[in-house]
Amino acid sequence: MTMLKNETSSTAAKTGSELLIDALNNQQVEMIFGYPGGAVLPLYDAFYDSPIPHILARHEQGAIHAAEGYAKVTGKPGVVVVTSGPGATNVLTGIADAMSDSIPLVVFTGQVHTPGIGKDAFQEADMIGLTIPITKYNYQVRDVCDLPRIVNEAFHIANTGRKGPVVIDIPKDIGISQTDTVHPDTIDLPGYQPTYLPNPLQVDKLMHALEKANKPLILAGAGVNHSRATAELLEFAERYEIPVVNTLLGLGSFPTTHELFLGMGGMHGSYAANMALTDCDLLINFGSRFDDRLASAPKEFAKHAVIAHIDIDPAEIGKIIPTQIPIVADINETLQHILKITLPEKEDISHWHKLNMTRKSRHPYSYDRTQNAEIKPQKVIEIIGELTNGEALVATDVGQHQMWVAQFYPFQFDHQIITSGGLGTMGFGIPAGIGAKLAFPNKTVVAFVGDGGFQMTSQELAILNDYGIALKTVILNNGSLGMVRQWQEKFHNERFSHSIFQSQPDFVKLSEAYGVKSVRITEPDALYEKLHEAFSYDGPVVIDVHIAKDELVLPMVPSGKPNHQMEGVE
Repeated sequence: MTMLKNETSSTAAKTGSELLIDALNNQQVEMIFGYPGGAVLPLYDAFYDSPIPHILARHEQGAIHAAEGYAKVTGKPGVVVVTSGPGATNVLTGIADAMSDSIPLVVFTGQVHTPGIGKDAFQEADMIGLTIPITKYNYQVRDVCDLPRIVNEAFHIANTGRKGPVVIDIPKDIGISQTDTVHPDTIDLPGYQPTYLPNPLQVDKLMHALEKANKPLILAGAGVNHSRATAELLEFAERYEIPVVNTLLGLGSFPTTHELFLGMGGMHGSYAANMALTDCDLLINFGSRFDDRLASAPKEFAKHAVIAHIDIDPAEIGKIIPTQIPIVADINETLQHILKITLPEKEDISHWHKLNMTRKSRHPYSYDRTQNAEIKPQKVIEIIGELTNGEALVATDVGQHQMWVAQFYPFQFDHQIITSGGLGTMGFGIPAGIGAKLAFPNKTVVAFVGDGGFQMTSQELAILNDYGIALKTVILNNGSLGMVRQWQEKFHNERFSHSIFQSQPDFVKLSEAYGVKSVRITEPDALYEKLHEAFSYDGPVVIDVHIAKDELVLPMVPSGKPNHQMEGVE
């Protein structure tokens, strides 16, 4: 029988917690990341008999970053369950991080009993008010009959259009309330209709601009990865020999070994990439939001170019950079339309190709390879790229090591980089790597972290052996908050205010206290051998690599400067 939208169905009486388990099963949820507490005890009682695995983090921040890591590599929504009050507020950072980077999450927060809401009950927090600015949508369940519908809608909203986090706040009494009447779980959201198909007239404008362009350039952002459009992007770039620049979150959408690849653009991008962004006469932006790390001086950004911007989120088009050819659509769908068109004639752009290849060969990412007194972080990443054949899933924390990974790891495929882009969240790396490894237990997963970020979520090492998570964690240890220190050196007259640690724990002993194998590397001559040994080990390993303390991330576009004004170009 087909139910009308407003009909209800009668079933055997179930509690709200049982309805939630049924709804998660219907969504084919593979795992739940969480941490229990009083307000969600009814849910956790149902989890006791649930077939869905639950990953018990050691902190709510660890749970949500692990869910982000899972979502980033699978493209499926990560699911998080936390209790009310401090449990819920501890995931705010992860929710904001997911919103910034368009990561699908469904976050269930416990809430006090319905009669206590708004009365400052024990461990009450207004999660609707707190999360409105940092979620795609949020709900507070007031009727147990609505729970299946709300869960269905939440997963749909989180994983369609521009993906993002959705919060479902569940009062404790909803979890224990029983009902034999359930509102239909059909999705009826007339106000939410993302546009997937491109306007054919706008596609024609883009192809006409490409036909006339002498210096076309593709900017590939995270949207290419989200839409699984890497094969189509490669075919388009090769057909017209258009060079490609990635954003940080777009890495992996185009092979780094391809001759058309110019590198990452922006603050710590390559010389070839930033000069191409400066000189191009047609910039085709697939799924990048023109953030300030890419376009630090918007008025000077690609100022001679016609801008074509393809994005599923209409709010991003024209927000930062004026756009002449806007296309609101899914990138995969747009590229499929583009590839059906054959240009009869095309301007000869061999001179443009030659210029970019010259810049790329003369000014690659570089570092002092002759200095053997200290371990160079770039060398560490190059060796790990070699040991993993460029095929590892790579999680990072935030800071200098994140930029070195972006520059020197040979990314090859979509959803390969797992990093915090827009929010820049320290503490992200270890739990995100855990989530990625749980999603793909047979793939090598490496988490690159700094010594600062490592200490923010190192407690999550406790679960590696619990769940058989063979994560390789590489600490690039320079005894400081490296990126903060770099900015203080360059822009604050070397006044290193609270950026250098006076003392550190012994990371090897700390890791071993959690039952995790660990190795310390301090000598350049032992680097390859010890890394090879660690990556050959069949289990989790923490590798504490003591790197050159004064090493900088270069090149660098100072904040507010146009892309061509790079410092540190060899």
